[in-house]
Amino acid sequence: MSYQTDLPIRVVCATQKSKEDFFSLTQTGKSLLAFSDGGSDGGPVEMLVAFDNSFGLSAVYNAAIKKSESEPAILVFIHDDIFITDFFWTERVREGLKVFDVIGLAGTEQRKPGDLMWSENHQKGVLSGYVAHGLEFPGSPSYYGKVGKECKLLDGLFLAARSDTLLEHNIKFDPDFDFHFYDLDFCRTVEKANLKMGTIPLAVIHSSGGNFSTPAWRDGSRKYLKKWGS
Repeated sequence: MSYQTDLPIRVVCATQKSKEDFFSLTQTGKSLLAFSDGGSDGGPVEMLVAFDNSFGLSAVYNAAIKKSESEPAILVFIHDDIFITDFFWTERVREGLKVFDVIGLAGTEQRKPGDLMWSENHQKGVLSGYVAHGLEFPGSPSYYGKVGKECKLLDGLFLAARSDTLLEHNIKFDPDFDFHFYDLDFCRTVEKANLKMGTIPLAVIHSSGGNFSTPAWRDGSRKYLKKWGS
């Protein structure tokens, strides 16, 4: 496949909020308003948002990949509770995709049998990334490890890839995972295709710390282990 060089950045997001509430109430919506007319590198930042959404993230993200068959783009898959505090975030995305096929903000270099979270392996030097958490700037920073490392698993709060890379390797999100474990499953699929994943330096504040050990999370873990075996 012949890759295009100057692809637009297309932000893909799913939210249960209405269009008005998304841009006025959510961290991601408020952040994107600042970049809707042009990125920090002069390129356009397109928005593909599923408002009033009742579908799983995988279904929404796959629809965006399908759309890119005729409209190629750098696809940025992002949760709706991410406050982007980096004026140069589009440049960081473009630079990161020169090194890795899929990029994220936090992850791990290693994956052990039975791991159900990318952050489960706390061995020194294995984790990578930097993400702040909270509702207000500057949040509470969480430093996981040196950024720029090749990873086995990435957190799904922010993932990006060129659409032509995903299409060439027939990489999609598994619709069996509505939310929990969709990101780990996606990373396993990327790894199976022999593509490189890694973290990039990009400042964000994540409003949520995650919901673990809920019935939905446990159901997702069973699906994940059944599919991958470990």
